[in-house]
Amino acid sequence: MRQFYVFINCELGHTYDVAASLVDKLDEAPMVHSISGAFDLLAHFGIEDDGDIGRFVNEKVQTIPGIKDTQTIICFNAFTRDRGLG
Repeated sequence: MRQFYVFINCELGHTYDVAASLVDKLDEAPMVHSISGAFDLLAHFGIEDDGDIGRFVNEKVQTIPGIKDTQTIICFNAFTRDRGLG
């Protein structure tokens, strides 16, 4: 799986609607957080290894009503207690 995060800015008054749409409509979004700072939401996504992240964000995420802007962060490695460096 290819893992990535998307910071999302929403139209005023639509943050909770956007969050609900992401988790309800996209199986690839296991978790969406409301956050403080420059963005309204932080969404975690996982797509198949041969998936196109740019196309996914463009066609599946940015088309959700109420989304104003996005910034995508692509993950290289995941470090967990059961899968670390050693």
